[in-house]
Amino acid sequence: MRASEILQGKRILIVDDERDILDSLKEILDQCEVDTAAGFETARDLLSRNPYDALIFDIMGVNGYGLLKIAYQLKIPVMMLTAHGLSAEHFKQSIASGAFAYIPKEKMAYIDGYLADLLATYRESGQKSGNWFSLLRAYFENKFGAGWFDKDETFRKNFDSEFVFSKEHLGNIYS
Repeated sequence: MRASEILQGKRILIVDDERDILDSLKEILDQCEVDTAAGFETARDLLSRNPYDALIFDIMGVNGYGLLKIAYQLKIPVMMLTAHGLSAEHFKQSIASGAFAYIPKEKMAYIDGYLADLLATYRESGQKSGNWFSLLRAYFENKFGAGWFDKDETFRKNFDSEFVFSKEHLGNIYS
């Protein structure tokens, strides 16, 4: 199944304090019903009034971790998308706080594939897809240093137990 088919009509909230990022993501995800917010208060208000299939939050400038806490309580899958908060520590904090994915803004051109995979895997198994991490592992190794992921054994084991790694059932999402 193609990403566009999975995403068709899905309701997504994107929160970022950079208007150009919001506009770009809205264009990439044009098959979705997209709401945007440039700050925490607006996002919190939208979350209280509307049902969403998935959420995309920046970390810095919008209190992304505060929004992640709200989303976790609402049981809505969240993808963290960040540039300024791009670090191994923020990666771990995002995942430990319930995020389904941690995507660098440098890779947002592929957000439709990551999001479709997240939604398809969650819908089919109730689990978090780790395919985004498989695709970005070399990127993170380059940014955070070789072996960064394996240094924290507790985090790695928790990550491995929460995320499933299989693209077979998703067909053409990443092609």
